[in-house]
Amino acid sequence: MLFGRSKKNPVKIADKSVVEWKYAACGYCSTGCSIEVGLNAEGRAVSSRGVAEADVNRGKLCLKGIFEHELFDSAGRGVVPKMREYWHEDWQETDWDTALDKVHDEIRRIQDQYGRDSFAIISTGQMLTEEFYTLGKLTRGLIGTNNYDGNTTLCMASAVSGYKRSFGSDGPPGCYEDFEHTDLLIAWGSNLPEQHPIIYWRMKEAQEKRGFPLIVVDPRVTMLAQNADIHLPITPGTDVVLQNAFMHVILKEGLQDQAYIDANTNGFEELKDEVEKYDPATAAKICGIDEDSIRHVARRFASAGAAMQIWTMGINQSTHGSDGVVGINNLALITGNIGKPGGTSLSITGQCNAMGTREWSSCSGLPNYRMLEVPEHRQEVAKFWNVDVEFFPGKRGMLQTDIYHAIESGQIKGLWLIATNPMSSLPNTARIRKAMEKLEFCVVQDCYVDTESAQYAHVYLPAGTWAEKEGVMTNTERRISVVKPIAAPPGQAKPDLWIFNRMAERFNKDGKVSFPERAPEIFLEMRELSAGRLADITGMDHELIENSRGIQWPYTKEQKDSGEPPPRGGKRLYTETAAFRYADGKAKLIPLPFIDNNEVPDGQYPVWLNTGRLIEHWHGRTKTGKIGNNNKYSPIPFIEINPDLCAELGIQRGEYVRLVSRRSDAIVMAQPTGRVPKNMVFLPFHFHDCANRLTLGLLDPHSRQPAYKQSAVRVEKITDQKEAACLSMEMRKF
Repeated sequence: MLFGRSKKNPVKIADKSVVEWKYAACGYCSTGCSIEVGLNAEGRAVSSRGVAEADVNRGKLCLKGIFEHELFDSAGRGVVPKMREYWHEDWQETDWDTALDKVHDEIRRIQDQYGRDSFAIISTGQMLTEEFYTLGKLTRGLIGTNNYDGNTTLCMASAVSGYKRSFGSDGPPGCYEDFEHTDLLIAWGSNLPEQHPIIYWRMKEAQEKRGFPLIVVDPRVTMLAQNADIHLPITPGTDVVLQNAFMHVILKEGLQDQAYIDANTNGFEELKDEVEKYDPATAAKICGIDEDSIRHVARRFASAGAAMQIWTMGINQSTHGSDGVVGINNLALITGNIGKPGGTSLSITGQCNAMGTREWSSCSGLPNYRMLEVPEHRQEVAKFWNVDVEFFPGKRGMLQTDIYHAIESGQIKGLWLIATNPMSSLPNTARIRKAMEKLEFCVVQDCYVDTESAQYAHVYLPAGTWAEKEGVMTNTERRISVVKPIAAPPGQAKPDLWIFNRMAERFNKDGKVSFPERAPEIFLEMRELSAGRLADITGMDHELIENSRGIQWPYTKEQKDSGEPPPRGGKRLYTETAAFRYADGKAKLIPLPFIDNNEVPDGQYPVWLNTGRLIEHWHGRTKTGKIGNNNKYSPIPFIEINPDLCAELGIQRGEYVRLVSRRSDAIVMAQPTGRVPKNMVFLPFHFHDCANRLTLGLLDPHSRQPAYKQSAVRVEKITDQKEAACLSMEMRKF
């Protein structure tokens, strides 16, 4: 007799009739998973799977990657260039030459009338690196505006700034393999299971083998915190205080690695004087972590053979974001936890190619971490590109968050938005909306025509998405992977690289600056420019990268010529004594006074607003909101709210409530849970005209990244639930 499951029908996987699998790298988060897309006999993408021999994901994909092939046929794709005289008029279809001529003429008109920097360009972290490089050459070498940035300012600018301040250069020093060597892991404001599920799997697999303790610093009981050995529910915006308190204990008890400090750092005495002020009893009153826990964690961290720290937006998106990164680096440096297996400070990057824009876009300077402020760097690139060195500015211009203030005040008159949607992603939406209305000219280049920001465009350029293009991306651990074209862009849409090259023709009439047409050729140009730099890629080409399923930089020509194989997964930076990027080779230990400039709850707005990600969605849902198998899990905005606060306000599960901040309001559904304290709500940021109606525009002074994580709101009960549901739908309409 058969019992149990053997009596039931076996689970069957639907036959998608795949006749061919094509290789790419995933286009969502920064993990860098290798992916294959299955095509049926008609050439239509019908399935996605992970690549088993790829070191990053080893055959696994998360929920977004599993359904990524559905992007090609998703709703709202742009298929034809469009134009209109005023942003509030109806669109008129046009041809590419007319649209591109219009963009060129308007850029030059605005620059001639108001000055070179009166036109701004904002790109993304989701293009391919060769596209970033080409746009940078076009912007820096031909158009000439210094107000050029990417939307990575909203997610990774504090990590960039912190690495530069501590080590003398951007570039994460560790890798995923460090999970397999560490003896202790602290996660600062990082919720890996929902933000980066495959990295979480790598971490969890290593933890099960090694048994290292996991310590999570987060004001919310996230999925990662639920699996932690120790959860430190910190008061929002006070990470620097806790870091200083850890260092106070370490130095007071002589637990630091003094030999490493002496050989590799400057500024130790100044740091010691500052952290002396942050004894655990004093710090506990500010950061909300009891003094015994502070002492215990500090001792565990300093005594671990190798200690690793990771972080994401919980650190970066703060008025103290850059300082928080420096504090993490300080902790690593005083305990000798940089450059060795299992010892690192590793920023978990946000977008699929945020690292590519940091390395090659020229947003923050010039290619491969060169700086506009360094004359030799300007000279090198000017000679390489055949551009007059005097055409380059002597310092970086405005970052994205400052560009909108300059639009508001009339300093900037024109804007080119590329694969980014500030009307959804920037804080204090109402203020951004008013700024966009003031532009004399706006061009939006995007694979979707129905983004919120396209409402304010005068020209729309339809672009390809993800694996409709060819090129490379760099992931969190500096691994470069190839993306191959799996499908063609729909209708008349074109790859971003094609659009940039056609624009370059209009600004490059004499042909003095070279613009190769194909990504593999551009990569060879980048490779030449990388020689001797931190991100040296002279040993790579597209074919080798694809065959290796990704290669971490640096990998040099000398290494390749000597027969050294590309690194599979354990490449680290700063492994030698005094190997940092400052002139003397030493890192900087930087004192971090705590200045409390957060918006905090008060009598009128008594509740912390915490924002973050869901596993099923990506950024503003422009992509995942149109894929049924992603959107069905969270189709409407909601908040996690403490049951005690619900009881106090008379709110039932599933009812709509109104969140009110000093900026605006939003209507969301209440989901009671003990994952947040009574004085906090958690609101996923993915929903247009919801979270960022409420968030404030305070910026970190170093990185200019917004403080999305520290806002105050009040929660209001709504009597008429039917009307609330209608209002919620209206708020989310295009």
